[in-house]
Amino acid sequence: MKRYQIAVLDDYQNAALETADWSMLRERADITVFQDHVDDADSVVTRLLPFDIVCVMRERTPLPRSIIERLPNLKLISSTGSVNASIDAAAAADRGVAVSYTGYRSTPTIEFTWALILASARNIVAESNSVRSGGWQTSVGMDLHGRTLGVLGLGRIGSAVAGIGRDFGMNLIAWSQNMTSESAQAVGAVLVSKDQLFERADILTIHLILSRRTRGLVGAAELAKMKPTALLINTSRGPIVDEQALIDALRNKQIAGAAIDAFETEPLPASHPFRTLGNLLATPHLGYVSQGLYRTFYEDTVSNIRKWLDAQSTNANKGT
Repeated sequence: MKRYQIAVLDDYQNAALETADWSMLRERADITVFQDHVDDADSVVTRLLPFDIVCVMRERTPLPRSIIERLPNLKLISSTGSVNASIDAAAAADRGVAVSYTGYRSTPTIEFTWALILASARNIVAESNSVRSGGWQTSVGMDLHGRTLGVLGLGRIGSAVAGIGRDFGMNLIAWSQNMTSESAQAVGAVLVSKDQLFERADILTIHLILSRRTRGLVGAAELAKMKPTALLINTSRGPIVDEQALIDALRNKQIAGAAIDAFETEPLPASHPFRTLGNLLATPHLGYVSQGLYRTFYEDTVSNIRKWLDAQSTNANKGT
């Protein structure tokens, strides 16, 4: 019986093997876990050449056609999440490579969005650092009650974020390219124009998928419309915001601050300005990184691989 080789990629916290029971796979496969990330195509190919099964965590390591076609041993891509736009599914199909997905829920991202909003509004990181360094109070935080929360996108996550804002007593406004007055009203928000969203929001939070229409949607012109006291929150996708425009706006104190959890390049380069800007709260794409969701991801991954291995055994027996 063939013994398969499984690669688990980008397991930064070394959580994969602890979060699910992989023992059911070990009789038929060897499992190699990579905690580090490689991003150039040649390095990815070199790393993955020996493996039959590759487990990817969301979009951390893209698998375009140019990589898939250079992996002759690849037979199964097991992705976490219900979709993964960074996998070229057509290229996989052309090569006879199966692709599987796992369960997903958005509650961790919703919760984390509010962690960033509250931490930014009340300057929690700076105040904690002050205490650690022997100091005491250094700032006066922003009240949320009575302020205006601007929501860019009212899908599943945006609608839930808006509902929590309503519970804080915030005024809700919203916009996206296809939003209707009825969909905004359903969550207690008022549909406004794109310009009005940026002009009126005290806190503007982004909840859109990345597409050709949304890439660079928040640029210098949009940031220039924001209040100098406003905060920008992005737990969606980094390229929706023009990074250089945001760096300029923060350096020039054009807005009060931002909290960003997703970036154009991940992991964030060591010399990136986002690592040092004093009015930016930057987190390493933690929106979906929670114990419960990781358990779903890796338990489903193990189940998907087991089912695939069973199918290979069945087909092999039929062949004999």
